[in-house]
Amino acid sequence: MSKDTISTITDKVVAEMDAWSDRPLDAVYAAVFIDTIHVKVRDDHVANRPVYAAIGVTLDSRKDVLALSMGTGGGEGAKFWPSVLIGLKNRGIKDAFFLVCDGLRGFPEVVANVWPQTIVQTCIIHLIRNSFRLVSRKHWDELKRDLAPIYTASSPEVAEAALDELDDKWGTRHASVIRLWRSAWQKFIPLLDYDIDIRRRICSMNAIESLNARYRRAVRARGHFPTEQATMKFLYLVTRILDPTGTGRARWTQRWKPVINAFRSYSATAGQPRKPTNPTAENTAQAIDPQRSLDVVFGLGVLVVGVGVSDRAFGGPVVHDRALHVDPEPEP
Repeated sequence: MSKDTISTITDKVVAEMDAWSDRPLDAVYAAVFIDTIHVKVRDDHVANRPVYAAIGVTLDSRKDVLALSMGTGGGEGAKFWPSVLIGLKNRGIKDAFFLVCDGLRGFPEVVANVWPQTIVQTCIIHLIRNSFRLVSRKHWDELKRDLAPIYTASSPEVAEAALDELDDKWGTRHASVIRLWRSAWQKFIPLLDYDIDIRRRICSMNAIESLNARYRRAVRARGHFPTEQATMKFLYLVTRILDPTGTGRARWTQRWKPVINAFRSYSATAGQPRKPTNPTAENTAQAIDPQRSLDVVFGLGVLVVGVGVSDRAFGGPVVHDRALHVDPEPEP
């Protein structure tokens, strides 16, 4: 079958793709996850182009791919995200309780301009990975033990005390690690106000990385694309066949039910100041055992769920989501 024939066939889905991209969305989402993938597009010459992806978790525990938008330039930037978020707002989203991202600089201000009450949560796994990049390999085991009391803390106050202890021990040798955590602190601590069920789901970007892994596999098999429209048609068709049997959807719904139950008290007051349900320190400390996390998780050679990259790719030991007591999100 020739390329022209394939293009003619796929052109028939353009109208359907446009309708999908402009469809109305729910008014409130429990959580929105955002990330970027890069694809090669031929425009005079082959170059990387960012595709901005967003998924949402509805109040009835469904996962919804909200948007796929092609950006300009070769890298992700906070400047393009406002147009993506405004587009979501114009399609009906009035509020999202949490928005989880990889710590992009300037992003909380972008979100605040669109949804003032939305809590921006940085991905803890990205934060831990970046910490390992800043120290020598011989210090990884020691650092991973010293970081655990921070991200498994029972409250923001306990986490801050653990960070101060980390500063006392590592501040002289590796001040960059301390600066990393302190600069990301306000985007890290929001989840510490919530119980363990919510923490499990919003502390990482597993929800969208499993989706992006499917996109990347499909893109690698294709290589590069002749035009922007060809790229978007391809990604849309991949989205259509993500879960043909509905098995992944059922697993997703089951895993998110406890979180949605915790969110229900907030959905009726969307747009009002957030009032987290902070568990007792004793209960949370029992739910999150730092030593058990380390014993179970921090072996080298474990692959990041849905991404499949080795420790060499990140310059540090691989951090599996079970380190944070997070179940891997099922692939759609």
